[in-house]
Amino acid sequence: MVLKRRAVITGIGVVSPIGIGKEAFQKSLSSGKSGISTITRFDTSELPVRIAAEIKNFDPHLFMDKKLIRRTDLFSQYGIAATKMAVEDAGIDFDREDRERATVFMGTAIAGGELIEEQHKAFIRYGARKVSPILGTVFYNDSCVAQICIELGLTGGSITLSGACAASSTAIAYAFNRIRENYVDVVLAGGVETPILALFIAALGRAGAMSRRNEEPERACRPFDKLRDGFVLGEGSCILVMEELNHALERGAHIYAEIAGVGTSTDAYHMTSPEPTTEQASRAMRLALIDAKFSPQQIDYINAHGSSTQINDIIETRAIKKVFGAHAYNVAISSTKSEYGHSMGATGAMDLAAICLAVENNLIPPTMNYEFPDSECDLDYTPNEARVARIDTAMSNSFGFGGHNTCIIVNRLS
Repeated sequence: MVLKRRAVITGIGVVSPIGIGKEAFQKSLSSGKSGISTITRFDTSELPVRIAAEIKNFDPHLFMDKKLIRRTDLFSQYGIAATKMAVEDAGIDFDREDRERATVFMGTAIAGGELIEEQHKAFIRYGARKVSPILGTVFYNDSCVAQICIELGLTGGSITLSGACAASSTAIAYAFNRIRENYVDVVLAGGVETPILALFIAALGRAGAMSRRNEEPERACRPFDKLRDGFVLGEGSCILVMEELNHALERGAHIYAEIAGVGTSTDAYHMTSPEPTTEQASRAMRLALIDAKFSPQQIDYINAHGSSTQINDIIETRAIKKVFGAHAYNVAISSTKSEYGHSMGATGAMDLAAICLAVENNLIPPTMNYEFPDSECDLDYTPNEARVARIDTAMSNSFGFGGHNTCIIVNRLS
């Protein structure tokens, strides 16, 4: 029997509403800082939802030259910035690597949209002569991955995955399997999203999926709380440098955690509502445990999908109980979306970065705005304050529109 290779995380790059760079991200996570506020980018007076987790202080000039800035939209700029920070954090020099054994796997739900909206307005007002030729590449959701590969010269077979809110977690799961099956040694894996668009918010707002707590934006995202009324849209990018274990050890890399197992499933039930029996959500968790060869009792912490919608939080709680049994009441759980919002396809990677930093710092990030217990959500959600605790093994849940379920288990490297 040939033993499968092991994969570890050696670099973290984050562009998020609560901080740019892993240090700022971790500081905000541990203090419970909210990145949610009133939308400033466009007029929201006609919208039912006027809040989001915007990134306020992003400067692309810190990560790329003016020529590249002119040729890319915000979507690609976020992804490029997160990638460069992750590569720097990992201390990996691709001039010394086999670029055919390195690649990029990215997840996104809707990809870029700001430039498309802007150019559509120009087209309607002035005609085709005012449409930028750059728009032709922006329409492709793999534009960010392609640009990263061009920048770094990586030729190992890149891919952009779309799996709604589970997209980046699924990209990481695919990367994990490519490493352990000996196709590549290094993968830059994660997600990127720029969904804070008037049209998108109008649609989701009318669908009743988003919080309308417009007068209290910082208190709007309240996963598992009885008064939750929908998710809050976020944005950004998170990229993780994943390496084969011996490859990382040989170059003396700092290792945040090992990816121990992954599990995926599909509800095949409804476009927006989770399957009520929790069969497939719980199956994704069980498959990850089987893949990792762990028992439920070995999990110390779960970073929940915890989107702050009425039904999703109940379904996730039930799924955890189905898999963990009595241990469900002993394991620490939190939803970090309460701080940085729901960045759709990028959120799973951000959640996994939060787990890596929790393992590194022995500090469980809190679920903010948990004030009024819900009898159907009765587990330990680490309310409102970070908790000091040793975390050896943790689970990340990502459950997306359309019934996409991905679960990832990581552990402290022994």
